[in-house]
Amino acid sequence: MEDTLRADDRAALELAALIRDHRGEEVIVMDLREINYWTDFFVIATVSSNTHMTGLQRHIKDYAREKGIPILRGQRKTAADDEWNLTDLGNIVIHLMSANSRSFYELERLWSAALIIDP
Repeated sequence: MEDTLRADDRAALELAALIRDHRGEEVIVMDLREINYWTDFFVIATVSSNTHMTGLQRHIKDYAREKGIPILRGQRKTAADDEWNLTDLGNIVIHLMSANSRSFYELERLWSAALIIDP
């Protein structure tokens, strides 16, 4: 699969690795290019706490700045009761979710036609 990725899209895999390296759990990359027009990839990960979510969000934003990727939408501060954080990098949308939120919204099932890339 990696041979079919454009160079710019490798960022989705790099972000997934970054999240996993910082203890994000059940990290997946969903390739939406064949079924969606407004983004190419979802990166979805489960976080253990709001503090964990905030830290991962900071690492994601640092990565985006370093690579020159504009952040189109991202929360400035995570509230104590937030269970889902979305960061929109244009062709990559990152979902950091609590275990409860992830099982409730079931994004993998909702977007089941997407190709899952094992990062």
